[in-house]
Amino acid sequence: MKRTGKYVERVPEPLTQQSAKSTRGVTSSARHQSSAAQMLVVGIDEVGRGSWAGPLLVVAARATTALPDGLKDSKLLTSLQRTALIAAIKNSCELGEGWVQPEEIDQHGLAQAMRIGVSRALIMLGVTFDEVIIMDGPINYCPAEFGQVQTIIKADALHPIVSAASIYAKVLRDEYMERIAAIYPNYQFEQHVGYGTKLHQERLQKYGVSRIHRQSFKPIQALLI
Repeated sequence: MKRTGKYVERVPEPLTQQSAKSTRGVTSSARHQSSAAQMLVVGIDEVGRGSWAGPLLVVAARATTALPDGLKDSKLLTSLQRTALIAAIKNSCELGEGWVQPEEIDQHGLAQAMRIGVSRALIMLGVTFDEVIIMDGPINYCPAEFGQVQTIIKADALHPIVSAASIYAKVLRDEYMERIAAIYPNYQFEQHVGYGTKLHQERLQKYGVSRIHRQSFKPIQALLI
């Protein structure tokens, strides 16, 4: 594939929702796309969007060889299954990471944080404007220059290249939150990785809000009053 027009990130500004091809009624045949077809697209997924603490991570993946068997939505795999797939994903894909820190989420809001994360992942991977991109979910967070974007609900279960991005993102962010747990041991981030579980709520009630909590999120705001 000829690649032209490599994207360079601009300073983010408030954006309206961009138009995109939305594919809702995807047939089961999408699960069985050939390895050759998967190498013609970039898959994008995120992890940490609803977390109360820690970063948002967007991953863009492009296959360079046949993808491993067993790829599916990361949420349908156990931690051990996800970890077992990581080496094969790294060997078969080029990967771009878009990290967005809590203070950036608080400053820009979650929708704009998604756009920032997607832009950073696309830049790291070196995606060009003419490449086909499949993004998990109904909303296109890519910059307008990318004209070949498909937004597909449950793409992480239907398209193996998006599954690869989903699994890689989940493992990477979980490992990050485990390291953060050593810095903030009172919150037991290794158990809930920042999500609003009962354990996390109990830790917040006892120890208050930390520097890595998202202060723009309502459950955290309530503790700051």
